[in-house]
Amino acid sequence: MAEAYPRSTFVGFDYHEPSIQWARRTSSAAGLPDRVSFEVAKAKDYPGRDYDFVTFFDCLHDMGDPVGAAAHVRESLAADGAWMIVEPYANDRVEENLNPLGRLCYSASTLVCTPGSLSQEVGLALGAQAGEARMRDVVTKGGFTRFRRATETPFNLVFEARP
Repeated sequence: MAEAYPRSTFVGFDYHEPSIQWARRTSSAAGLPDRVSFEVAKAKDYPGRDYDFVTFFDCLHDMGDPVGAAAHVRESLAADGAWMIVEPYANDRVEENLNPLGRLCYSASTLVCTPGSLSQEVGLALGAQAGEARMRDVVTKGGFTRFRRATETPFNLVFEARP
């Protein structure tokens, strides 16, 4: 994104220090450290206000308190800002996910996503096959009034949320 939008600045946050260190090295090697920075922070307490655009890639379903994370995103966005949420492709009903991709995601969810969420504060445990209805519920409970499926691929759902 930093290469595609050279007049913009980007800040990446993650709670995992080794991932932040890797991201810093990668952006430096790409010649981007003047417009890109990375900091250790959780989804519910990253610093800053008036962001134009916040993105979450394949992580909201893993969070113990996704509603709290949504509320923090809402507080950190500019009045006309947008939140892009990329999540694994999932239908709302279990029987609609019983296909090769759904089986793979349910396996990962059982071993990684759900236990990870349960080990955190609140422990909502959405899992990797949460579906659009559950994502909409999380996002609107976090204070957003507009939510839509912006696009999809065979592997991901991409949602847009606005204040």
